[in-house]
Amino acid sequence: MVSYGCAKIQPLLVNLMIVFPNAKINIGLNIVSRRTDGYHNLETIFYPVKIFDALEAMPGDHLSFDASGLGIPGRDEDNLCLKAYQLIGADYSLPFVNIHLHKHIPIGAGLGGGSADAAFFIRLLDQLFDLGLSLEQKLNYARKLGADCAFFIENKPVYAYEKGDRFEPIELDLSSYAIVLVMPPAHVSTSEAYRGIKPFWPARSVKELIKLPIEEWKSCIRNDFEESIFKNHAIIRGVKAALYESGAVYASMSGSGASVFGIFKQKPDLADLHRANQVFYDL
Repeated sequence: MVSYGCAKIQPLLVNLMIVFPNAKINIGLNIVSRRTDGYHNLETIFYPVKIFDALEAMPGDHLSFDASGLGIPGRDEDNLCLKAYQLIGADYSLPFVNIHLHKHIPIGAGLGGGSADAAFFIRLLDQLFDLGLSLEQKLNYARKLGADCAFFIENKPVYAYEKGDRFEPIELDLSSYAIVLVMPPAHVSTSEAYRGIKPFWPARSVKELIKLPIEEWKSCIRNDFEESIFKNHAIIRGVKAALYESGAVYASMSGSGASVFGIFKQKPDLADLHRANQVFYDL
């Protein structure tokens, strides 16, 4: 737990507020070029899925943060929710709040859980304190916190490009399918993921390929991280193979891993995968 200073709060926040940040998956991920700022340009489809954290805020006489559920690496004071508060607090006089995060979205999974928490907290602060932030203001705050953080402000399927923080809306509805996500006992660091990448522009953009029937995605929509990561992490490669063997019409690692999702026409029996992995259904 971390807390900061004491001061008289403004009586704007009168009740506990709770929100439920959700995860996302990447459908296709092409690393297309290196940038001069140390990032990479990419293109991908972000699609929200129903794995949730719980994030609450309540009045306090000081700013504090604590967490439960899954262990969160690093120091509490470096959590993106606190960074979001401090970022907005530089422009607006915010009352103090006590923040509690219950972590359920797997960490180090390529699901954007930390980014989702920060974006939902920006939205929560705007609502709690009637800041009247425009959509563009919320997006700009989120972009300062992480490359995929801005996606969760609107939280709708998009084609993402540049650093993954610029978006075009797309028509994509997978609600008639069963989406299953598997988190194996593996860890892939960001540096390891990018070490095996050779950026290139694909012949066809994922923005175009996503319009194809889902049965055709397997042959043309790829995640550039998979080639090198699968060489070093056989367990992740095996999860993807198992999803296809169980009848997935499309399966892929999400982001830089280690989670893998499968899209099925009906809910599958994945008893074998349950033995050694976390499995989430009906996303």
